[in-house]
This record gives sequence, C-alpha cells and structure tokens, in this order.
Amino acid sequence: MLSIIFFLIFLFHCFFFSFSVVCSDYLFKLLLIGDSSVGKSCLLLRFADDSYVDSYISTIGVDFKIRTVELDGKTVKLQIWDTAGQERFRTITSSYYRGAHGIIIVYDVTEMESFNNVKQWLNEIDRYANDSVCKLLVGNKCDLVENKVVDTQTAQAFADELGIPFLETSAKDSINVEQAFLTMAGEIKKKMGSQPSANKKSTGTVQMKGQPIQQKSNCCG
Repeated sequence: MLSIIFFLIFLFHCFFFSFSVVCSDYLFKLLLIGDSSVGKSCLLLRFADDSYVDSYISTIGVDFKIRTVELDGKTVKLQIWDTAGQERFRTITSSYYRGAHGIIIVYDVTEMESFNNVKQWLNEIDRYANDSVCKLLVGNKCDLVENKVVDTQTAQAFADELGIPFLETSAKDSINVEQAFLTMAGEIKKKMGSQPSANKKSTGTVQMKGQPIQQKSNCCG
C-alpha cells in the first residue's frame, strides 16, 4: 500500500515539475536527510511557508515543497524533498537521492547520536546520489542553548574536513533557515558555473553539468 502511495506522489511530482519549470530560469532539486526528529520538516515548513508548529507529525516516506527565489539576478525554483529518518523508510527514500542537485544533512545540536549518525547519512549519499552533488551540514535547534551537546567548533571542523559548508539553525526562531537554503542554492549555481561550456548543451533536463531549465523538460529526467 505504501509503495502505491509513494508512486502516486512521484507522479504528482512529475506533473508539478512539468507545470512549473517554464516559469523559472533554473530548477534545483534539494533533499533534506538526517535522523528522525532532528527538525527537517520544521526547517522546510519555515523556509517554504514561514510557519512553525511544535508538534509536527513525523514524515512518512517523503514530502516536498516548492519555493522560488532570486539568486544573482536569476529566478531559481527550489524543489525541496523532506525524507523520513526512520530505518523502515530507507529503501523508499533512497530512490530520491538520484537526480538531487543538493543534499542538506541535518542533525540536532541537543542529540549527540544524531550528529554521530551524520557519517551514516554521508554513506547513503555516496551510495545513491550523483558524485558531484552539493552537500551542506546543518545543526538544527540552536535555540536550545542550555541543552546543546554538539559543540559548534567540533561540527565546523568536521564540515571543514569534508569540504562542505556548515550552519547552525533554529526552525522555531527562524535563525539561519533562509541562509541555509540560499547557501545550498548558491553552491549548486557556483558548481554549475564552474563546468566547461561544452557540458552545457541542452538535453532537456536539469543536470549537475549545468544547463538551465528548458521549455521541453522531461519531468522524470
């Protein structure tokens, strides 16, 4: 039954993709991953709808939202997928790594285990995602200062070792949420711009090699 539901979600995604691409210069597919209850859904809700709820129901499988932003004079549509952190959904959610331009790995600054598990999530990226996918490390719930157990310097050093950006955020207090997603979009656009012009030939889809959205995009490319 769950497989049917997720297939229907995927079909809706394809339809929405086809409808929306003609309105933007670029479309970037982003993925939020990390342990359950680290606040991935709350980050997405804050960024996409500028709202927050304390008792958010855990994501079942996948969910996604769309937000359009302006970046360096270009209109960029961000299609952001929120994946369930529970082990039982890994098989289903792993398929959404493919085609992602950027992946945001989220941990909870008040839960050391969620930070330790970041390495496992990075392994998932290596296994399922494009080799050139952009990555961003985010420590959420930074407003809970008294309960914080993951030191900022430790997380920053880890991110530096990986060569990826790092931010601490609070979906509740709207701290660095906007910056996190815009940083991710900026990293993708920068990587696209660094590709040789020969790689920018139109193939009808948005690839890491850097072409903008085409009028006849294939929704499942």
